[in-house]
Amino acid sequence: MKPQFNPGKNIAIKTPAHEYAGVIHFYQEILGFKQLPHNAADPFESVCFAFGDKILWIDKITGISQSEIWLEITSDDIPAAQQYLEQAGCSIRNEIEPLPTSVNGFWLSSPSNIIHLVTDK
Repeated sequence: MKPQFNPGKNIAIKTPAHEYAGVIHFYQEILGFKQLPHNAADPFESVCFAFGDKILWIDKITGISQSEIWLEITSDDIPAAQQYLEQAGCSIRNEIEPLPTSVNGFWLSSPSNIIHLVTDK
């Protein structure tokens, strides 16, 4: 049986360290988006903004040369979702960033190399 997939609430822009301040300024000062508090225990600096019914995360990442967009997908059955996606030939990419132990999910790459967090929340 095919697991159900839905859009998640998070969008992340992984930003090179040398562009981070400018990206924050763009969303906060130029566009005037509301900054949100967050308590994520990420190993990098992040700022969150309200983005409609989504949360836009701006993450400061050293060692990358250009920004990347990462999306969240939810599923009702994470083990079945991972098995289904692997059998469909999709790339599971858990090596790209460790997930906190409190997150039940995995990383997935689309055919165009957009990273997705597949989670139950």
